[in-house]
Amino acid sequence: MDFSEIDISKYLNEYIIPFAIDLAMAIVIYVIGKLVVKLLVSAFSKVMKKSHYDEMLINFLSSILNAVLMIIVIIAALNELGVDTTSLAAILAAAGLAIGLSLQGSLQNFAAGVMLLVFRPFKKGDFIDAGGVAGTVKSIGVFSTIMTTPDNKEIIVPNGNIYGENITNFSAKDTRRVDMKFGIGYGDDLLKAKRVLEEMIAADERVLADPAPKIAVSELGDSSVNFVVRPWVNSADYWPLMFDFTEAVKLRFDAEGISIPFPQMDVHMHKPD
Repeated sequence: MDFSEIDISKYLNEYIIPFAIDLAMAIVIYVIGKLVVKLLVSAFSKVMKKSHYDEMLINFLSSILNAVLMIIVIIAALNELGVDTTSLAAILAAAGLAIGLSLQGSLQNFAAGVMLLVFRPFKKGDFIDAGGVAGTVKSIGVFSTIMTTPDNKEIIVPNGNIYGENITNFSAKDTRRVDMKFGIGYGDDLLKAKRVLEEMIAADERVLADPAPKIAVSELGDSSVNFVVRPWVNSADYWPLMFDFTEAVKLRFDAEGISIPFPQMDVHMHKPD
C-alpha cells in the first residue's frame, strides 16, 4: 500500500476531527451530567432530611436516584458518540425485568420497608404486635425489621409480613387502659366487694384520675359474679399495675372474707322409688 496516495487532510476532516469532536462532546456531557446528578441527589437528600425521614431510607433512595440518573447520562454520552443506544436500553429493560421477577419476594419486602419508613406506624423502641411477633423494635431496615421479644429473643421479620397484616403499636400513646376481671361468689356481699375494689384503685398512685377508672358488674357467670376493673395508667405502668393489683386483690379479698370461686357445677341425682 502506497501511503503517499492517502489524502491525510481528507482523512482528518472526514474521520479524525468529527470523532474527536464527538468524543469531546461525550466527555463534556458525562462530566456536566455527573455534576448535575450530584447536585440533584444532594438536593433530594436535603429535602428528605428536612422532612425528617429515616436516614437509611434517605441513603437508599439517594443511591437509586443516583444510579438511574447516571445511566441516563451514560446513554446520552454514548448516543453522542454514535452508539446505537436503542438496543442497549432494550437490554437494560430486559435485565431489569428478569431481575425483578427473580427477586419478587425481596422487592415486596423492599416496597413494604419503604412504606414503613415513610408512614412510620412505629419507631425504634416501640413495643408492637406485627407479622405474628410481639416485641420491642430494635431496628427498621429496608427489607426486614429486627424485634426483641419480652424473653430477650431477637427475631428478624420480613417487612412484607409486617405491612401485609394488622400492626398493633402498644407504645403509640402515652396512656393505656388496664382491663382486669375479678369474680366473687354468689353468696358474697356484692356491694362490699365493689367498695373494696374502689378503695384499692383510689389508693394506687399509678392510676390516673382522668379518664376516671371504671368498676362495674359485668356478668352473672355460671360460678361467679364478675367485676370489670378498668383504670387508666401511663403506658410504662401497664404491666406493673396489672401484676401488683391482681395479687393485691387476692390478698385483700381473703382478708375481707370475700371468696373467689373456681368453676363448679351442681349435680342433682334423683333416686327412683
